[in-house]
Amino acid sequence: MAVDPSARIHPSAIVEDGAEIGANAVVGPFCSVGPHATLAAGVELRSHVVVEGRTSIGEGTRVWPFAVLGAQPQDLKYAGEDSRLEIGARNMIREHVTMNLGTEGGGYLTKVGDGCLFMASTHVGHDCIVGDGVIIANNAPLGGHVIVEDRAIIGGNAAVHQHSRIGRGAIVGGLTGVERDVIPYASVTGDRARLAGLNLVGLRRARADRSHISDLRACVDFIFTEGEGNVAARAAEAAERWATPLAADVCRFMLAESSRHFVTPKG
Repeated sequence: MAVDPSARIHPSAIVEDGAEIGANAVVGPFCSVGPHATLAAGVELRSHVVVEGRTSIGEGTRVWPFAVLGAQPQDLKYAGEDSRLEIGARNMIREHVTMNLGTEGGGYLTKVGDGCLFMASTHVGHDCIVGDGVIIANNAPLGGHVIVEDRAIIGGNAAVHQHSRIGRGAIVGGLTGVERDVIPYASVTGDRARLAGLNLVGLRRARADRSHISDLRACVDFIFTEGEGNVAARAAEAAERWATPLAADVCRFMLAESSRHFVTPKG
């Protein structure tokens, strides 16, 4: 066990031999930290937190009671492979959040970026990749192999199907079931997600250029409501027409390899 002298470990906590605890980290009452866990400087486990497996938690991340990080994947194919959970810096992980290790089918890695907020009872399934600045509201699960790009927002009680992708800056409404890929900057809602427009509030908060937003509107309208051929073909054509950053993000996302279809406007 390598524990920095400045770390504070409550007498009731269990920190197993082999764990690494960084400077000024806090392991609160009744926490359990496994032998392969690494807590960077300033990490705070408030109380009753379980950190298992090969899990690393980045600098300044705070974890609230009853979160379980790095437990065995909820995948019957998992056979104890040497997989990992990597959590970045400055995240807020609230009560009852669960994040699982990766599996062989996903490169042995579940990864969370920096500066995210995971509200109470959210779940990050095996082999998920979550970007920076993501917000996931209460009770929203990510199935296995989900990709959530930077600054996306997922509303309360939404659910994201395995292997789906949520694009950069998109917003998923509460109670929405996402079975398909959500393009960047989209706003999707409904019992089964439908494209309801663009996340204009998020774009304005990000101080996106007005002309870039205008191009984004035109690009998305062209892909989903105009022209011939399927949406992938129109996305390829749109990439030639619009080169400003937001529109280019959408085209990049749609032309990337994926096993899912796209969330489209309601027919």
